[in-house]
Amino acid sequence: MAEAGTPGNGPLTGVRVIELAGIGPGPFAAMLLADLGADVVRVDRPGGPGLGVDPAHDVTNRNKRSVIIDLKAEDGATRVLDLAERADILIEGYRPGVAERLGVGPDACHARNPRLVYGRMTGWGQEGPLAHRAGHDIAYIALTGTLGMIGKPDQPPAVPANLLGDYAGGSLYLVVGVLAALHHARATGVGQVVDAAIVDGTAHLSAMIHGMMAAGGWQDRRHANLLDGGCPYYGTYETADGRHMAVGPLEQRFYDEFVDLLGIPELGPARRDPARWEELRETVAARFRTRTRDEWTAAFEGSDACVAPVLSLREAPGHPHLAARGTFVDHGGITQPAPAPRFSTTPTSVRGGPALPGADTADVARDWDVPLLTKDGD
Repeated sequence: MAEAGTPGNGPLTGVRVIELAGIGPGPFAAMLLADLGADVVRVDRPGGPGLGVDPAHDVTNRNKRSVIIDLKAEDGATRVLDLAERADILIEGYRPGVAERLGVGPDACHARNPRLVYGRMTGWGQEGPLAHRAGHDIAYIALTGTLGMIGKPDQPPAVPANLLGDYAGGSLYLVVGVLAALHHARATGVGQVVDAAIVDGTAHLSAMIHGMMAAGGWQDRRHANLLDGGCPYYGTYETADGRHMAVGPLEQRFYDEFVDLLGIPELGPARRDPARWEELRETVAARFRTRTRDEWTAAFEGSDACVAPVLSLREAPGHPHLAARGTFVDHGGITQPAPAPRFSTTPTSVRGGPALPGADTADVARDWDVPLLTKDGD
């Protein structure tokens, strides 16, 4: 693993971002902007975010600075608006109408800073029958049809942690949205509101699948298609030691190499005959159970058979390829993913550990010229 510390702040150096503290996709989106070099100031509430994670270990708050503002206090909204006047982007993840009631909604912010990009991160969106309902990742992806795609047909849908909804359908779409709006604001001087709903982003992720379904190339049920585990040469198999290998030789030349290295070249023709897929699946499964995961990893080493060991989170940083690329870094005693993607001219880095609530108030007050932040010693 590489040690974070190489110079480089990233392509968003000079961009100022306010993050109104929350949990889930908002903090991750703000982390990504911070990783890319933005000066992200997280506005924490007194008492913390309520997630129960030690702030010193919350990697999603790396590369940020933190101030504490009580938005329910008499001057709380004024302090945030003073920051908003000097910011390029603001991110909030409240239920619809909450920011307005607190005095920091889009209208109040744009009255102080017409160029501001106001990013709203929610599960259901700012409007619609469910807009004011509580929810979490699993409910959002359930309604989009994407959760129902994952898993075996005789078992409940498999839960993909909160990666598919919160982060892929939520955070990444919010970041794309606010950066696109920032480009527009810098060209026109006009800011706008970005409504990033997890249901919208997650549905958008399934665009290719909807096209395949319309063309008759995808069945609307689990474990019956090329990419959902229904195909015997695209899935996972248990090894002799109870671990797993991932298999994905979709193209003919990769498949030929796969069956050869697996020792079942006689089943080469089964690839093109779905009637033989169950026979192929059973044979492949039996072969993988004859050796350990590490033995099979060695057997496929250097090949184009599209086979890889399924590693745990603790194992992944030690993989030779990821170690060579510095995909994970050690910073402040925490092993964590390095910023991504990579830039040839404006490299990124982990510049600082998780921002501790309120630890940067004086520095932000000075750098952003907002003296009210330090009122009463806050």
